[in-house]
Amino acid sequence: MEEVKEQKKAASKPKSEVVISIKGLKKSFGKKHVLTDINLEVHRGENVVVLGRSGQGKSVTIQCIVGLLVPDSGSLKVFGDEVAQMNDNELKGLRMKIGFLFQSGALFDSMTVRENLEFPLTRILKLKNQHEIDERVNEVLEGVGLVDAVDKLPSDLSGGMRKRIGLARTLIIKPEIMLYDEPTTGLDPITSREISELILDMQKKYKTTSIIITHDMECARITSDRVVIMNDGKYIAEGTFGSLHKSNNEIAKEFFKDIS
Repeated sequence: MEEVKEQKKAASKPKSEVVISIKGLKKSFGKKHVLTDINLEVHRGENVVVLGRSGQGKSVTIQCIVGLLVPDSGSLKVFGDEVAQMNDNELKGLRMKIGFLFQSGALFDSMTVRENLEFPLTRILKLKNQHEIDERVNEVLEGVGLVDAVDKLPSDLSGGMRKRIGLARTLIIKPEIMLYDEPTTGLDPITSREISELILDMQKKYKTTSIIITHDMECARITSDRVVIMNDGKYIAEGTFGSLHKSNNEIAKEFFKDIS
């Protein structure tokens, strides 16, 4: 049954426009070679999950995508443009199209949920129409199921609720690309599943293209259209969750050994 579901899922996602294209990407910090040969294409509307042991460079890759780090060599194109060749204004424009959900959610502790959500609208998008701002705030809060939390402080929220508000704040600018860095870290299994299902719901609602870094295999199972496995600074296996589950690759077997 799981194999049939995987086949149907893959079939329902025909390959479309390449939104992110990475070829031969390399990045070192001093003598430490973190990315040795990264090659990846991510298509519009696709969720790609990246698995790998700690310290493999998974987060370094997504920092290169948004121009926070400059690779040593190779090509990294987003929407067809080489990120490393962008000037400051072009990078700013690119980042307006990319949402980045940090592990912590990165909410402002002194601001209410409403103020946290209004911040990117007024500071980044420069919106001034309060009616439009209120509509966007309500829309994303409805999407994450936390309309009643609008006037609460982050300290009044559970870890799962803070993750939801962090996701809402990222989505409120309507990015075309979402980058998730360990979105379920520190959450109990039930809340982790809820966040994973929410990521999938948001992909469908907002038609986002996403890269999801996670150690949570249930998150990978729920959210992924495709999974890539990273080792020694490069991707050594890729496929659907179901196909990698059956893979003979020894490193893939380590990740899937406890999956029934």
